[in-house]
Amino acid sequence: MGQTMAIPRLRDLDGPAVLSYGFRPFFLLGSLYAGLSILIWVLLYAGALEMGTLFLPVDWHVHEMLFGYLSAIIAGFLLTAVPNWTGRLPVQGGPLLGLVALWLAGRFAVFLSASLGWWLTALVDSAFLAAVALAVAREIVAGQNWRNLKVLVPLAVLLSANVLFHVEAHVQGVSDLSRRLGIAAAIALIMLIGGRIIPSFTRKWLVRENPGRLPAPFGRYDAVSIAVSVLALASWTLAPELVLSAVLLAAAATLQALRLARWAGDRTVRDPLVLVLHLAYAFIPLGLLLLSLAILAPDTVPVGAGMHALGGGAIGAMTLSVMVRATLGHTGRAVEAGGGAVFIFAAVFIAALLRILAAFDPQMVWIHAAGSAWALAFLGFAVIYGGALLRPRI
Repeated sequence: MGQTMAIPRLRDLDGPAVLSYGFRPFFLLGSLYAGLSILIWVLLYAGALEMGTLFLPVDWHVHEMLFGYLSAIIAGFLLTAVPNWTGRLPVQGGPLLGLVALWLAGRFAVFLSASLGWWLTALVDSAFLAAVALAVAREIVAGQNWRNLKVLVPLAVLLSANVLFHVEAHVQGVSDLSRRLGIAAAIALIMLIGGRIIPSFTRKWLVRENPGRLPAPFGRYDAVSIAVSVLALASWTLAPELVLSAVLLAAAATLQALRLARWAGDRTVRDPLVLVLHLAYAFIPLGLLLLSLAILAPDTVPVGAGMHALGGGAIGAMTLSVMVRATLGHTGRAVEAGGGAVFIFAAVFIAALLRILAAFDPQMVWIHAAGSAWALAFLGFAVIYGGALLRPRI
């Protein structure tokens, strides 16, 4: 999975280049939405703005990060990766435009849910991930690429979490289990796909630029570490205050830290595009450890620290790094990190670290600083790479 970034042949597309491949519209719209929605959230958090949504402000923020921004990036990645896995032609043109329209409809529906009603909002909003899952399943089955069917499991869990989010918000007024389930599904997806692409890209760079120790290949240790981590996330999702959950999370953090150490990331300092993948993945063991400590010492470690390490750090930084690499490679540009890429990578890491700090010291200055850094990272991506996403491949 994810071992090659080669571009399969395309159909002749009589339309805009942005609809020639899934990563183009979804990376552009997703990055714009990530940056703008966080600025809206900061205003909501400060009480300076009101919206016509049924969600509480914090629920709107969590939902739109997980099921708005992240679902767009997952769609862009999978619609680009699946043709590589199967050798089939990519979804493009009218069908791709239809998926984009579904995603946009979901964002408007959530924003205006007070007018639409909760069940219609849930139906419109959930349609996008369901359509993406069906499109991915269809291509994997048609290409008989059975080994990658497992990617549908976290995708289906993410869809289920989205539906549950709407139900919980309607029935009890606030999300609970669904937000943990959404984060768990996203982290499982990163462990699965990141565990393939990070060692792969690292190996290729080291063989070419810095011969010596190479990443350990995917093996039994990886499978065990993923299994224990998924079990820990499941326990935390269902029983977030149980001591057993804390023990499992601590074990998962240890296994994931050792897994990361096996990938020779310390030897990639000279290439920001490779190094950033390792730094982003490091937020997984950090987040798991913080969640464990939040159970064992709730008066000392807030649960928000762990959730933002996983959300802002692991999810935010990993998706941004993959977006930059895929955009450069798939538009025919040199896969090298310029000054702009280094800037937005630094911004997303600063945002994550500041947001973890804000969980311990909830002052508005940290919230504003974290939000500003996050907006710089993702709006910066749109500014720097938007032209490449809109124009034909070189």
